[in-house]
Amino acid sequence: MYSIVSTAIIRGIRSIPISVEADVSDGLPMFEMVGFLASEVKESRERVRTALKNSGFVLPPKRITVNFTPANIRKSGSGFDLPIALAVLASLGHIKDGGLKGVFLIGEVGLNGRLQPVDGVLPMIAEAKERGIGKCIVPAENGREAALVSGMEVYAAGTIREAVDILNGTGKIHSKVPYYIEETDRKTVDFSDIGGQKAVKRACEVAVSGMHNLLLIGPPGAGKTMLAGRIPTILPAPDKTEQMEISKIYSVSGLLGRHGGWMRERPFRAPHHTATPQALAGGGGVPKPGEISLAHRGVLFLDELPEFRKETLEILREPMEEKKISLARLGGSCEYPADFMLVAAMNPCKCGYYPDVQKCTCSRAAIEKYIGKISRPLLDRIDICAELPQLGFGELKKNGEEETSAQIRARVQRARAIQRERYRNETFCCNSQIPAVRISEFCSLDSQQEEYMEHMYETLNLTARSYHKILKVARTIADMEQSEGIELRHLNEAVCYRSIDKKFWEGGG
Repeated sequence: MYSIVSTAIIRGIRSIPISVEADVSDGLPMFEMVGFLASEVKESRERVRTALKNSGFVLPPKRITVNFTPANIRKSGSGFDLPIALAVLASLGHIKDGGLKGVFLIGEVGLNGRLQPVDGVLPMIAEAKERGIGKCIVPAENGREAALVSGMEVYAAGTIREAVDILNGTGKIHSKVPYYIEETDRKTVDFSDIGGQKAVKRACEVAVSGMHNLLLIGPPGAGKTMLAGRIPTILPAPDKTEQMEISKIYSVSGLLGRHGGWMRERPFRAPHHTATPQALAGGGGVPKPGEISLAHRGVLFLDELPEFRKETLEILREPMEEKKISLARLGGSCEYPADFMLVAAMNPCKCGYYPDVQKCTCSRAAIEKYIGKISRPLLDRIDICAELPQLGFGELKKNGEEETSAQIRARVQRARAIQRERYRNETFCCNSQIPAVRISEFCSLDSQQEEYMEHMYETLNLTARSYHKILKVARTIADMEQSEGIELRHLNEAVCYRSIDKKFWEGGG
């Protein structure tokens, strides 16, 4: 007897449909599986055989053949155990005719017949729904994650026996999972916690308003890490499409369960400076997203930037431009989204006090070596550089006049709304994402402004990329002031955010 089951595998964050066919016929007793299988899938044969025995199902001495289609795609992961088991049981007549039709199955099984959770359930269930499948059975621990896909009838089974009862409609079934979204905790930090640093707070607001990359540079204790840690409090909430993108990435990484459900806030990732290139980029034997993908639609914060290994930092260059990262491995290639806002913090030298000659103990050679760890191509991809001065004693005492995150976020949302309206028919939605070939369309300058920018181009030794970034930042500043066009003062402020190159990287201090 023949049966077929619908399931899927993950490539990147995409779900690829897979069909598991089972046929039980007379012949030499054997259990054979074919279809370009990885080792962990081949091992499913023994897991399934033992799990079925311990669940009370006896496999007859017949020829059992299981085929995975399409045959040209390598099948990996442990999520095929449940589809194999139920396909075989259907072929043996333990599941009623038509019981598997329109049902999506995924799950690993233990030798005792219990179902174990798997990663990537959300993108697989979402893709199954798009194919017209209206019912799915997943392990109990994946139930809430699967139920995030509205319109899908989700059943969370604890054992193979319970999954069979669900398909046959027998017994008392209490496994149907309702659609559920858990409220997130309120943030406990606020921009009003920080006294002074008004110019740098302004730079943070400009960066968030246009999703521009930001570098904070200053002496120890000036508040770089505190400012960066409060940037999530002024980020606008992601829309439904962005929430789904973020949730899929965390589902594939096995991290969605830690957040109790749907990812309703933008991520903030802060890897330690000992992180390897692979930790940032992702990959591995079973590919997983790295930190730059886990920060998708949110913030990637790199504290103590020069302390990162040079090869780790250089990995950022392509994703910062392409907004995605493509990984090619022996087992195949995959692509992860990487549209993040980079926020980095660093000291200007090893001791941290350059250019204060009274405090700095570093030689000129030591300073150049330290900041030289940040390559010019990487620096070129950072839109805004802001220097933090050492705080005076008077600034440490807050007098209640500091703006709150809610006040700043309201202005950010207003600027973002202007950008959404402007780019409503485009594939991008923020000023930082304007393609170079369309800069003149969205960031047009008059003759006086062009003359000014030509002078700045030569004076600051700009590149074409850094010139375009100045125009994008100026466009964001204009949006913050609800100005229809870019004005000279907007350009002047944007240029100031690039002049720090001259001070530190070109020895102009």
